[in-house]
Amino acid sequence: MEKNLLIHGDNLKAMQWLLDHGYENSIDLVYIDPPFATGESFSIDTSGRVSTISSSKSGIVAYNDTLKGNDFICFLKQRILLIHKLLSEKGSLYLHIDYKIGHYVKVMLDEVFGIENFRNDITRIKCNPKNFDKIGYGNIKDVVFFYTKKKNPVWNNPRIPYTDEEIIKSYPKIDSKGRRYTTVPIHAPGETKGETSKPFKGILPPPGRHWRCSVEELESLDKRGLIEWSANGNPRKINFADEMLGKKAQDIWDFKDPVYPTYPTQKNQDMLDFIVKASSCSESIVMDCFCGSGSTLLAANTCGRHWIGIDQSEVAVKIVKENLEKSGVSSFEYETLTI
Repeated sequence: MEKNLLIHGDNLKAMQWLLDHGYENSIDLVYIDPPFATGESFSIDTSGRVSTISSSKSGIVAYNDTLKGNDFICFLKQRILLIHKLLSEKGSLYLHIDYKIGHYVKVMLDEVFGIENFRNDITRIKCNPKNFDKIGYGNIKDVVFFYTKKKNPVWNNPRIPYTDEEIIKSYPKIDSKGRRYTTVPIHAPGETKGETSKPFKGILPPPGRHWRCSVEELESLDKRGLIEWSANGNPRKINFADEMLGKKAQDIWDFKDPVYPTYPTQKNQDMLDFIVKASSCSESIVMDCFCGSGSTLLAANTCGRHWIGIDQSEVAVKIVKENLEKSGVSSFEYETLTI
């Protein structure tokens, strides 16, 4: 595998360059945070203060977000078509967008990826509640669309650690060794024939149900002390809190953006780490073709992935290099191209 790549240039030209240089069907994960069709320009002022809502007239423009409506959708579709070609057969796209334009973007993504490859519309809590005096509810969210190229992507089934309160609530029992646990039924809906319908300790499954596993497996669980018998002789499986991997991640994420960003579009670093861990592996290439401050590249590097970052803003490329250096990434670990 070649060095990681940081490309300064129009991402349309840069992705075509990648296709021409052997990267077709080779990238396992693409995260992009494109312009949100706000009609604004975003800058960094002379004191280094980053503009995320409004811009100082004396500031250095970091990027322009002036395309709107159909022009914006066409601009984005051109890039999505190239992303689709670059993605491997097990590849995934996470597209981060504003709620005002998101519905139109999804229609376009369905057309390119196929609606059958749409996985999630993720609500991301981006900030604390607002108290603006306007007609409408306070906006504290944006949207992440999750698509896969095919039906069997890289997927590491991410889990969220339980809080102490959740552990106490979900695992209310304590055994003689002080371990928290709960019990769950060993039967499931539906009658079956064969092993899962046979008697266990002389007990048949309740009417209309079957054992969740074979009687042999139930006997093994019982020998290992993992079946708890109630006072009336009802068996239930024991699950210990310290053996659980956590709760399954849901489609509402609470990853608020940094209060003092280094770049106007900088996103929560923990969110990028989470995405990279969920949808890539150690051999994967991760790409962000609107890489901004480089948060996706930092996440990929931290997780031991190969990465490609693209941005046409000189300010962005400069900040990416600074952020990589601060994180201990040497310039020898990546190649910088201008396209």
